[in-house]
Amino acid sequence: MKEIVQKSQLVNYSMCLRDAVEIFTRELINCLFDEVYQKEHGEATKQKFLRILERLSIDKKECFWLDYEASFPEIRRKLDLDALAALNSDPAAKSLREIYLAYPGFYAISVYRLSNQLLKQEIPVLPRMMSEFAHGTTGTDIHPGAEIGESFHIDHATGIVIGESAIIKEHVKIFQGVTLGGISVKKSLASTKRHPTILSNVTIYANATILGGDVVIGENSVIGANVCITESIPENSVVTVHSENNIFQKKN
Repeated sequence: MKEIVQKSQLVNYSMCLRDAVEIFTRELINCLFDEVYQKEHGEATKQKFLRILERLSIDKKECFWLDYEASFPEIRRKLDLDALAALNSDPAAKSLREIYLAYPGFYAISVYRLSNQLLKQEIPVLPRMMSEFAHGTTGTDIHPGAEIGESFHIDHATGIVIGESAIIKEHVKIFQGVTLGGISVKKSLASTKRHPTILSNVTIYANATILGGDVVIGENSVIGANVCITESIPENSVVTVHSENNIFQKKN
């Protein structure tokens, strides 16, 4: 045991980076949606990014930032569509301002789109750290490697898991507790597509589980609450769990 402890002390994993990435992610989102904040704190946010890359031993830090910064207008465009999808889908939503400031699902999507861009730039570790910050903050676990199209809406957010190789097309809506996962967790399958594909205009209700890389949910389908799916569903389908509630009146 002593030998294990001594060996572990030889490796510096910079655990304090977890705190640094949390602060950076919060400030990055503030800059993305608030022009005044960006003017006042944009340079400081950039410097945080560069310091994080330095601690991760990543070279060409300035080039990475320039490419990342160039992606912000497109990310913001997609997020504005996501916010509008939430407003149009959720009867409880009173305004776009409420979506941006109070909806955990939208916040999780924001962090996803920012971390996904970093993954596209082949920056290691940082995208996963950002997604884990969002996971802890919102209860929504979206792997930055997932492919998610425009006008995506997450309602209530808590307990959602979207795996690394999941593909979600446009105008998809999912509710709390949904899992888009893999059937097998074998390490040998790491480079294969393990998670499902959700085509456009699909709604997936609470606690539904969809598993498998070959599974495709067809366009315009509705997946009901508590359903478990391990095979493809054709377009325009409605999938539900058949259950019966037996209600008895108490006798005095």
